[in-house]
Amino acid sequence: MNSQEVPSNKCRYNRGYDSTHCSSSSVVIQKRWESLERPGLSRTQSLRTHGCNSGEEGLKRVSSAPQLGDQDKGSLLKRKLSVSDLESCFVDSSKLHISKAKTCRSVPEGMLDSSDFECSLCMRLFYEPVTTPCGHTFCKNCLERCLDHTPHCPLCKESLKEYLACRKYMVTTVLEVLIKQHLSHDYAERTKTHLEETRELSDLTKNVPIFVCTMAYPTVPCPLHVFEPRYRLMIRRCMDTGTRQFGMCISDSQKGFADYGCMLIIRSVHFLPDGRSVVDTIGGKRFQVLSRGMKDGYSTADIEYLQDSRVEDTNELEKLQELHDAVYEQAQVWFQNLKIRFHNQILQHFGPMPEREADIQATPNGPACCWWLLAVLPIDPRYQLSVLSMTSLKDRLVKIQHILTYLQSIPNN
Repeated sequence: MNSQEVPSNKCRYNRGYDSTHCSSSSVVIQKRWESLERPGLSRTQSLRTHGCNSGEEGLKRVSSAPQLGDQDKGSLLKRKLSVSDLESCFVDSSKLHISKAKTCRSVPEGMLDSSDFECSLCMRLFYEPVTTPCGHTFCKNCLERCLDHTPHCPLCKESLKEYLACRKYMVTTVLEVLIKQHLSHDYAERTKTHLEETRELSDLTKNVPIFVCTMAYPTVPCPLHVFEPRYRLMIRRCMDTGTRQFGMCISDSQKGFADYGCMLIIRSVHFLPDGRSVVDTIGGKRFQVLSRGMKDGYSTADIEYLQDSRVEDTNELEKLQELHDAVYEQAQVWFQNLKIRFHNQILQHFGPMPEREADIQATPNGPACCWWLLAVLPIDPRYQLSVLSMTSLKDRLVKIQHILTYLQSIPNN
């Protein structure tokens, strides 16, 4: 065979060519290809046999590049992909700031409508938008109020029990940024309204939230189990506004709640997975109710704070001090003589009896021991309420002394 007839890169056998001639041609082709093949390519990977053609002599040149097998094609493809990926990484890292700049596209004025960003619950512009696992978005406060009643999505009714248990209401940043940038005027108005509402809830003399439940006293702990939706909302608002205070009153069949009460200061709130909460509070100032109201299901009141009248006369102050010391010693004897079961219950719920104070007029509410005794003594709440409303320390001590004398007169069975 003439060497000029041997292809330089890629060859095939013509159909019909006899097998003897094909074999001899293969020997010549192999020698020729040994000097042309790249390292790593075998004879079978460089040539493909398609048969011999009886009407032709020799092999025809069909391509100027060697043909690769499937395995080498895969290896070469991987090498090409790895190089291209590496190059793209270099390009992206060098032009990172350019790509970021391109993502911040300008939106034509009037393209966005504020009505497209309204909460379906309050029908106002989203404020602190949060998105549920089912994909629906609401204002954070609106969603929390709905979850106070039922742990389901307000729109699709999908269960949100796990979402409620975690209590991780993360603000949807993309939506919030979009509103701030392209609906700045509407967002400013919405923020102003929100701040006004918060300021109104922060006033501790007007529209003060009232928890209608039990008696509360200054300096005395008052743990609460909150499960009603209206009081869940009330406690959350007290925490969000930063006041961490609300009023406590006992119920009244005619007025709704009593004319006198005590402010409670929230020390901690422990939320349970189902939305209920255990609230640890302690008594603060006493107050008198001036007017009553209602807000979102819970009672409110305009109030006036009470404080004890100070005794300025020296002789009167000495007598008051003697009365205080006598009542304190009488209370110690009563407490020590209680049955061990009652003694331990009082210690568990109210703690030990407060220490005797050097200055009995140091605080507007008087000595703490009076309020501790009023909380632990087994007397009618109406009687306790009458003592709570007193602004005379002398009258309060006399009332407590009478109660202790009566209890000590009863045989301890």
